[in-house]
Amino acid sequence: MDRFDRIFELNRILQASRHPVSRKRLEDELECSRATVKRIIEDMRLYLNAPIVYDREHNGYCYDQREGQMYELPGLWFNASELHALLTVQQLLADVQPGLLEPMLKPLQQRIDALLELQRTGSEGLVGRIRMLQMAARHNAEQGGAFQTVAGALAQRKRLRLKYYSRWRESRDERDVSPQRLVHYRDNWYLDGWCHLREGLRTFALDAIEQAVALDEPALDVDAAALDSHFASSYGIFAGTPQHEAVLCFSATRARYVANERWHRDQQGRPLDDGRYELRVPYSNPAELIMDILKFGPEVEVIAPVGLREAVAERLREALDLYGAPAESTITPVVGDAA
Repeated sequence: MDRFDRIFELNRILQASRHPVSRKRLEDELECSRATVKRIIEDMRLYLNAPIVYDREHNGYCYDQREGQMYELPGLWFNASELHALLTVQQLLADVQPGLLEPMLKPLQQRIDALLELQRTGSEGLVGRIRMLQMAARHNAEQGGAFQTVAGALAQRKRLRLKYYSRWRESRDERDVSPQRLVHYRDNWYLDGWCHLREGLRTFALDAIEQAVALDEPALDVDAAALDSHFASSYGIFAGTPQHEAVLCFSATRARYVANERWHRDQQGRPLDDGRYELRVPYSNPAELIMDILKFGPEVEVIAPVGLREAVAERLREALDLYGAPAESTITPVVGDAA
């Protein structure tokens, strides 16, 4: 009998008994030692909120029913956010290379493994039946070193001198930056900082930092409210006060999906009479928004503004030009649905 079986068996025993159950009986029925019985009771109290109490008068354990409701063991013990958090931390810890933190991280890893093990439903644990997929994560040989330098300067409130490659301008430059925040977005790391060259807040992709050197000069501190206003008000990773509002109209087949998606904290959406869905999103730099729009192909139309509509149309024309004139095909297109 494993831990999962014992938890269910203990729950059954306590629910079926009209009087407190002695520890000796629990040891016999659960086929385990006194220490194991105590550990299982503690696990149920801690992780499953089980109201197990010790009755001194009857020298046994029972459920506290003072509130008049019988305790029920939950069918699934983690909600979606808790399970995602546990599996994400477990995966991150598994990817950490052996080093200085290993002795401190190992107990945490074991604790998370024990939490996940409690959710067993058969011979395989829950972990073996769930996948955590990373999409579009960029890997750069220099990112590891840059990350340590950037994180160190951020913690010590020191300025950084960065050699940075700008993908959009396809250029390299050197600038001093006062680091403000590290941001993990879409499986990649970014640095929000005050750029002393541009005299303003900027975002830097860590995989595009070719060299980072911590300086002795103290970093300029920017108020947290100002950071939130600058970096969180516009669309995606691009910062700045929104200058435009995109009006997107999604087909009826995509409406039910998009209606449940969060594109922006200040978005506005409404279903249309013909089954389509209208989504309004504020933005400053359209680059990331255009990429997200293009993913939907013919399932979305940009209604406004005109500049964004023309930009998306131009990208679609350029994509179509790659394929040349349409040719006759005997292949029947297959349309899939995720659900």
